[in-house]
Amino acid sequence: MTDMERQEAGPQAIYEAYLAQGRFMIQRAESTGEYVFWPRVVAPSGATDLHWVEAKGTGTIYAITVNRARDRSWNVALVQLDEGVRMMSTLPEEETGEIGARVKARIETTEEGPRVVFDLVKEGAA
Repeated sequence: MTDMERQEAGPQAIYEAYLAQGRFMIQRAESTGEYVFWPRVVAPSGATDLHWVEAKGTGTIYAITVNRARDRSWNVALVQLDEGVRMMSTLPEEETGEIGARVKARIETTEEGPRVVFDLVKEGAA
């Protein structure tokens, strides 16, 4: 995506373009230093000087639930990134995870496009 395209595209389109490039990006307000996720034009504080930064990609499970159906189960996790923002995602390789467990993000490609998912960080792993 060129600089001109970024200026014309909305925050959601920019976020998705970064994911398609294999990059997990979030926004940060230059004036306040606050990180922002879900992508938007104005930060919750009212700051409008948002720019894109690479997410560390690590965080903690804040909440998690398991949805069960006859043919499959899946979890929905609320992850607090180390930057302080929270995002909903899933741990596709796990049935569930403990609240407070450390996780690491990766980009998974699906039929609908790329998405951020998380894997549990095993004890002793960096």
